Amino acid sequence: MLKNKKILLGITGGIAAYKSCELVRLLQKQGAEVRVVMTESATKFVTPLTFSALTHNEVETDLFNNSIKHIELAKWADLFVIAPATANTIAKIANGIADNLLTNISLASTCPILIAPAMNANMYANGATQKNLSIIRELGIDIIGPDSGYQACGDIGKGRLVSLEQIVEKIIQILFVANNKKIVITAGPTIEPIDPVRYITNHSSGKMGYSLATAAAQKGYNVKLISGPSNQQDPYMVDVIRVNTAQEMLEAVLNEIEGAQYFIGCAAVADFKSKEIRKNKIKKITDKDCLNIELTKNPDIIKEVAKLNKVKTIGFAAETNDVIEYAKAKLTGKNLDLIIANDVSDSNIGFNSNQNKVTLIYKDLTIEDIPLMDKTELANILINKIETTFGNNKK
Repeated sequence: MLKNKKILLGITGGIAAYKSCELVRLLQKQGAEVRVVMTESATKFVTPLTFSALTHNEVETDLFNNSIKHIELAKWADLFVIAPATANTIAKIANGIADNLLTNISLASTCPILIAPAMNANMYANGATQKNLSIIRELGIDIIGPDSGYQACGDIGKGRLVSLEQIVEKIIQILFVANNKKIVITAGPTIEPIDPVRYITNHSSGKMGYSLATAAAQKGYNVKLISGPSNQQDPYMVDVIRVNTAQEMLEAVLNEIEGAQYFIGCAAVADFKSKEIRKNKIKKITDKDCLNIELTKNPDIIKEVAKLNKVKTIGFAAETNDVIEYAKAKLTGKNLDLIIANDVSDSNIGFNSNQNKVTLIYKDLTIEDIPLMDKTELANILINKIETTFGNNKK
């Protein structure tokens, strides 16, 4: 998620400094390159050698060791995170005081800054601290926390460093979601009730749609994944909206489509639904061999989105025969920008499979085949293809 991102971690002199060791590990696990700058007070709690060993980089503590180090580090970072941030450091940043390397970097930085306060509850509640935090917000600096709870001094109140997982999630949000790239993806089946017990559905597992959502999140998109019933795990940093029926899915899509650059209709939406939903369970009819259920058409979600002419609209064509011909008809008939066709009659790439191979058919009817591969790998390729073809602009 943070692959190749450069995170400069500032550590100030509070007891929560020891937690920053684990924060480094979590950021590295996300693929980030981490460098550390510490105030002199912070070195009293955790030694620079510890962070040097963890990051495999020299830890910076001295403003005067290199006259332009603050400029170099400020230019290097994609994000400057100060965690923990003491009341003292917060006051300095709010008032433009630069008397150490960390506060010099904060003034020189053009990248986003995230501050995670950690201090005694009374210090946090003090009017001066609250005023300084207000100034920091006005400067456009993000603040996360603090949490409430038991503190090292024995007090109970607001001032604890927020969980490291929350800090990592906020970092991802700042670096990716805040860039206004938005994508709406549908996944999984829909279920269309016949009575309170039975329903019409299909074999879709949702794997392809969930893989696309993960790949899009890793590329920095604000992802809205509108999913029918599925056992797939919610992707990290993806907003999953659960629905059951095609009508519910359509309504969710229309609610979320504003501001999106792309819509990918990957869900296997039931084409038909029962015209009448029985209030009670239909009983087995012992003297008859069949039961007649009248069906009516479901809304065509992807066609409705394409008609809006707001986003680049990408569809899937899961077919069992004449795959390319049916996919081309769907592409032109629904005015899509791109369609991704696959043969679900092949058990190796059909519903519930971990692999897929597809054919991309573009608006000008040119064709591109993508060979058999894991759906996770394929999803990354597809998101890259979409960006390469259409760019990041709205329709």
